[in-house]
Amino acid sequence: MTEKIRCRWVNHKNPLYIRYHDEEWGVPVHDDHKLFEMLILESFQAGLSWECILNKREAFRRAFDDFDLETVCGYGDEKLERLMQEPGIVRNKLKIRAAVNNARIFQAIQQEQGSFNRYLWHWTEGQVVYETGKVSSELSDAVSKDLKHWGMKFVGTVIIYSYLQAVGVINSHEESCFCRRDN
Repeated sequence: MTEKIRCRWVNHKNPLYIRYHDEEWGVPVHDDHKLFEMLILESFQAGLSWECILNKREAFRRAFDDFDLETVCGYGDEKLERLMQEPGIVRNKLKIRAAVNNARIFQAIQQEQGSFNRYLWHWTEGQVVYETGKVSSELSDAVSKDLKHWGMKFVGTVIIYSYLQAVGVINSHEESCFCRRDN
């Protein structure tokens, strides 16, 4: 049996990472709940590897009430302190506070735009961008700048580029990868 050819960055020793690459990364997401989860997880990645965050995703889901937007928006100081004690997640006070702040802004964008999905995909007029070998682009620059204007934190252009790849706005699967699906 022939081994599937995947993007070079995949750690073939981590089944979780392989499954993420094969089934999630680069697949267009239009569900606001999933878009919210991935935005929070990507913001926690700042300064760390995605594999580190991915390995902690289930703990993040438990700690952040399965990324229920209403619940996260309602977090107060007591919950923030509990999150700082949660051993399964990245316990960075600034990132934890940013997650709650970003949840509230995510909700404000939903209210203004009708959905976060509509907001996010308007940047490409609903089209997937195919490009490889980048860590940022004019698109991620623009989305990052706009999210910062809204008041979000930990949404620099490199994090937003990773986010756009994760939710399929940008498909960066390498040419040889079996997941590459050009138009």
